[in-house]
Amino acid sequence: MNAVLLRISAFSQLLRNHGFVAGLGECADAARIIAELDSQRPADLRSAFKALFCSRVSDWKEFDELFNSFWLGSGMKNLLKVGGASPVSSQSTLSPMAGKTTGQNDTSELADQISGSAGQEIEDGGTGKSEGASSTETSGHTDFRKIADPMELAKAHAAAAQLAKAMRTRLTRRDRARAKGRRIDLRATIRHSVGHGGIPIELSFRQRKTRPLRLIVLLDASGSMQMYTAVFTRFIHGVLDSFHEAEAFVFHTRLAHISAAMKEKNATRALEHMSLMTQGVGGGTRIGESLATFNKWHAKRVLNSRSCVMILSDGYDTGTPEILARELKRLRQRCRRIAWLNPMMGWNGYKPDARAMQAALPYLDLFAPAHNLESLAALEPYLARL
Repeated sequence: MNAVLLRISAFSQLLRNHGFVAGLGECADAARIIAELDSQRPADLRSAFKALFCSRVSDWKEFDELFNSFWLGSGMKNLLKVGGASPVSSQSTLSPMAGKTTGQNDTSELADQISGSAGQEIEDGGTGKSEGASSTETSGHTDFRKIADPMELAKAHAAAAQLAKAMRTRLTRRDRARAKGRRIDLRATIRHSVGHGGIPIELSFRQRKTRPLRLIVLLDASGSMQMYTAVFTRFIHGVLDSFHEAEAFVFHTRLAHISAAMKEKNATRALEHMSLMTQGVGGGTRIGESLATFNKWHAKRVLNSRSCVMILSDGYDTGTPEILARELKRLRQRCRRIAWLNPMMGWNGYKPDARAMQAALPYLDLFAPAHNLESLAALEPYLARL
């Protein structure tokens, strides 16, 4: 019976990794279903589990593939997610039930039938948890340019969008310390009570920010950035999706304002709209001239004292570095911070030796890598301090 419970626990962990609601109650019900099920057909167990674990339409659509991959060992490659991998066995675990007699309800025998070799692997330490953790770590550290499989690249795109949405939600909900407010700041109150012998005489409060961070993203879509542009575009879509304090631009030999397209809820339609607005993507790069266009026509409208301008570029500029330095200096006077994210910083032995990068560095508040999911996630603590 322990093998059955371990197997069910691993399956519920897989479902949770894919957004299902699968708690202790559902696991206990699943164990009872396995013990009392008369039929030996895997389809019957799948139907029972589907009714138990699926609470949304999206769950209902995804469940069959997850069930088949976990219990029958089919379609395993379709299960790996950047946010967590599934504990999938390489061997079928339900097919041996076909040879048993109808009506068999003995729990121990059924446990042996269902757990099979996969259950033994779990007992030996091959748990789904460690397998999922290692897959997540690999995906988070993998450079986007090294993801060759189209399916894995699509999952990286989806993970970048989800990361941006989670980051946006946490940043906009962050509280600030205030002398008065609705919520008591326990940490500050305890700290202030030290001078009064530990008695909380003076209460500290927290309340919502009144002036949220405004994020302005400028994405380099030139030919040298084509291995990263697609992932960054999904990241930008996640930032701008229902986040009003953000603007997005794409540049190559010229600058294009793409905020209206990126605020489209459907990511596919957003990318289609953006492609229509950015003809010439994939050519050369004129960063300085593009920033000059931004400063002249957009900066006054989109920038304020709490703006952070984020430039996503490898720093290869066909223009003169003097123009880039001049426009960054003008931009620096209008905003709070300038962050330059360079995917090449994730490459071994990279140094910012390009003339454009050397001209830009004196005006940057942050110069950081942006070559994988981990580097994008590292932006949140920096943005939270603004």
